Amino acid sequence: MKPTDIARVQTYLRKLLGTDSINLIPPAKPGLSVEFAVGDEVIGTVHRDDDEGEVSYAVQLIVLDEDLPKAAPAPKAVRR
Repeated sequence: MKPTDIARVQTYLRKLLGTDSINLIPPAKPGLSVEFAVGDEVIGTVHRDDDEGEVSYAVQLIVLDEDLPKAAPAPKAVRR
């Protein structure tokens, strides 16, 4: 993705999600993925797709199981 693409998508995502803590981080080397970060934590990637002249951007969020809260116990069944 070009720097102008990154800036446009970042502006859109900040407005859409209502936070300026979203940052798109350009790749260190051409051809690698743009990283999607909230604050200092990278939570996914952004990819540009050009299909017959129609351009779109796909955001992939990654959630690690170790980052999730513990599951609450299932509610007990009520007998009638």
